[in-house]
Parts: sequence; C-alpha cells; structure tokens
Amino acid sequence: MFPLFKSLSVTLLLGLAGCSEPAQEQATLDNTTGVNLSNIKQHIKTLASDEFEGRGPLTRGEIKTVGYLSDQYQALGLTGAYNNKFLQPVKMAMVTADQNMQLKIGDLSFTAGKDFTARTKQLQPLIDVRDSEVVFVGYGINAPEYNWNDYKNIDVTGKTVVVLVNDPGFATQNDALFTGNAMTYYGRWTYKYEEAARQGAAAVFIVHETAPAAYPWGVVESSNTGTKYTLMDNNLNASELPVMGWLTLDATEQLFKSANLSYQQLKQQALNDDFKATALNLTANLAFKNEVSHAKSHNVVAQLTGSEAPDEYIVVSAHWDHFGTKQTDSGPKIYNGAVDNASGSAATIEIARILSNIHKQKPFKRSIIFANFTAEETGLIGSEQFASGELIPTKQMVALLNIDGMNVLDGTDYILQYGKGLSQMEDYLSKAASKQGRHVKMDPVPQNGLFFRSDHFSLAKQGVPGLLFMSLGDTDPDYIAHKYHKEADDYSAHWSLAGVKQDIELIVDIASQLANNGDWPKWQADSDFKTRRAQDRTE
Repeated sequence: MFPLFKSLSVTLLLGLAGCSEPAQEQATLDNTTGVNLSNIKQHIKTLASDEFEGRGPLTRGEIKTVGYLSDQYQALGLTGAYNNKFLQPVKMAMVTADQNMQLKIGDLSFTAGKDFTARTKQLQPLIDVRDSEVVFVGYGINAPEYNWNDYKNIDVTGKTVVVLVNDPGFATQNDALFTGNAMTYYGRWTYKYEEAARQGAAAVFIVHETAPAAYPWGVVESSNTGTKYTLMDNNLNASELPVMGWLTLDATEQLFKSANLSYQQLKQQALNDDFKATALNLTANLAFKNEVSHAKSHNVVAQLTGSEAPDEYIVVSAHWDHFGTKQTDSGPKIYNGAVDNASGSAATIEIARILSNIHKQKPFKRSIIFANFTAEETGLIGSEQFASGELIPTKQMVALLNIDGMNVLDGTDYILQYGKGLSQMEDYLSKAASKQGRHVKMDPVPQNGLFFRSDHFSLAKQGVPGLLFMSLGDTDPDYIAHKYHKEADDYSAHWSLAGVKQDIELIVDIASQLANNGDWPKWQADSDFKTRRAQDRTE
C-alpha cells in the first residue's frame, strides 16, 4: 500500500484518475430509464480491477476510485454536492498501537494478541493507565427504553471496566428481553466503548466469546491490531475512551478467579435488570505507545437538485473502499472487493443515471444525493463525517438508501430486510417489493447485528431513517466462507446480475416516491434514533 498524507489534494485526485471514461453504452441510453447491465458490468469490472489496487483509503487506489466515480457523475450532468465539488474531504488520523505491551491486573500479566487487545482513538503518543480499579458492569448497557442500566449506583470515572459482549436478549433467547435473538445496538462492541466513555471510564475490556460475538478470537485480534483509522476533532480526540480493549474468555476466567469471584456466576447474574456492578478489588496497569499520522481521504458526493424543495434530500449511498493491497511473504495480495462493495458503487452510478433521466423528463421536487463513502471497512468513518452535518444538516435528510454488497447472481422472489419494526421505511420496502412480485424476507442472521454494521447506521444515530440493501452470501453459500473480506472477492464475467437489476429497480422506485411525495418517514420503535429525529423535526 502507498499511504498519501496531507499532500493528497483534490487537484491531484482528479488529475491522476486516468482510467475513468464513462461506460460505452451510456451515450446511447440517455433517454431511457431502464437498468443497463452492460453499464454495471463495466463499472464493477473497472472498480474491482487490479489497477485500482483494492481501493484502499489513502492509497493510489483511492485516487483512481474517487476520480472514476466523480467522472461518471459529471458525465451524467450531476453537480458536486460539496461546494459544487464532487469530493468531500474526510480528515482522518492513522493510529498504530505498539503491540509490545503487557496488561497487568493484580498479580496477573496478560500478553497482547494472545490474551487481550488494546487500542485507542486518542491522538496521543503514549497511553498510560495506572492503578485503575477494575469493575465488572455486566453488559455495560444503559437503555432507558428497556428499563436497564448496568451503571446504576456506581461511578466508574477513571476505572477499568469489564463488560460482556452482545446483550441479555441473545444470551437468554427470550423475545421479551431486549429483542431476543436479534442483536440490538446495545450489544455491539462500538456501543460498549461509547457508553463507557460517557461514564468516564479509563479503559474497557470486552469479554470475547465466539457465539455472542459472532466471530472467533482471530477476527478480534486482526481487527484491533495494526493501523486503525479515526476521525479527528480539534482536541486530539481527548473525549474518546483512552483504552478500547478485548479479553479472551480464558484470561477473563483467570482474572475473576484471582479476585475470588466466579465469572460464570456473575455472567448469569448480569441477565437480570437488578444486577449490580461488582468491584474486583484489583487494579489494572497498561501503557502503550502510538504512532500517529494525519491524512485526508474523500467521500464522493453528487447531486440532483429538486425543483420545489431543494433543501430536502434523499440519499442513495454505498462505500467505495475495500482493504487495498497487503504485502505478504508470497508477494502482494490485492483485495479487490468486487461484491463488497464495487457492486454497490456501480449501482449508485447506474441509479444516478436512471434518476437523472427521469429528472430531465419531470424534475423531482426534492434533491437527491448520491454518496460514495470512504473508510467503511475501518469503522464507518466516511459516513460518520457525512452525518456530522458539515455538508447537509441531518434535519434536511429525509431518508437514506444504502447499498453494501449486491446480489450479483440470479434474481430472487424476496428482498432482505434488516431490523424489524424500526421505521416506516420498512413499509416502503414491502410495497416496492410487492410491485415486483417479491416478498420481504427477514434477516436470516439477526444475531449478527448487520443493521448496525454499515454506513446507514452513521445516519441512523443522527436520526435519519434508512434501509440497508445487502446480499452478502445470501445467494452464494460459498461467499462468506471463501470470499468475504478475502482476496477471492473478484469480478466474474459469469455473473448474471439479475439480482442487481431487481434491487436497482426497487431502489429507484422508493427514491422516486420520496423525492416527490413530501413524506418524512418516522421511526417506530422507541430508541435514541427516534429521540434524535424528534429533536431535529421540532427545531
């Protein structure tokens, strides 16, 4: 990989994008509104080619990718949505924690990688947590709508918090507790860190168990070591949690045993809403160095301007990034991410072409933004920047339609829905699918919490309702096992793309309705999303 730091400018990006000619068929289809599979094939083939080097943020692959996308939107006659430009800067920091660290709790010493992981978003050369009291706070959840607060009657300021992964509903499979088997956001590791930071903790260690986490320890280790990306604020991210960590189950049981406590018994007690946090009467010590670099990546943002309500926006999105090129003992390996998510980026271009042609015939009342986000794979960073309101205040965003890995194989008689009873966008999905002779099929693995793991979630946290269109492995049983986030996720000329065609037509239908009908879809379930939207809509 070839990192490009502060010198990566918009001029350079556009100037070096030398392989970004619009698809050949486009000129002959300007007066049509049907899906053109030749366009889509060419876009996927190009974006997932070795020439784009795996589309890693802050690499030469980014230069080619954002240049290609910008050129496609410009050729369609769209305007740039960021000060009339197609590229929205995303200031990022790259933080690499030195793995030569030890976690000491009481008389125990734990080894990085083998027993625990630790990293930070704080942009400091040294993180040093000393003599921090260790407390077990169950699931680490504060959820008023579920009458649940694991932090009640305890002050964890400056303390090291040990928490369980997932939520009590998954552990009990009781539909009356949280949402049963289906993970809530309170079960996501990201929430655990966010809540602990709000509570003033110095460090958090999430106990890893494969079933509730939905992945083995190896995924935790690889995901929390090496260079990590984060957005930057003006205070060097001082409000972020100093230590974001994980503990293996074996290390956790050793820890609790040393405190004369039973981990399994306390884990069982944590399933009750009257659970009380338990001090281990031990102190934690951990110090590690960080290598910090500042850089600038880019979202690609294009716009169709509405004729009557131009300051109300429908957003159609997909992330453009993947894992780039990794150097191995056997040579460089390019992670082309054809399905995840060259297919989604290709779809946004084709949807933009179709909606642009409709707009030319009869202008939409509202504006439509086409957004391709950076750094989704490293923490939804580009969409988080977009959701900050720098470009468009979230109170002006009507809804989001987000694509993350399309069905590149044959069509289906159903459309997948992620989340249940969350917002009125689900009604739009059901009705649009019915027009196609399809039915809604619920997420087959709700325990994995996929609703909380793609770019639409950055907008949901700011109150914007949306839909996730994802078909990773649903029609290809070999995909997750052998292609997902692996070198084998490559373009194939044998794909029928019939599934892509179906879903593009469905997205065009929903976007067209919302761009004209004046509706503001509402959140249905009580949640922070609903509260946040109410704040925006009553201002």
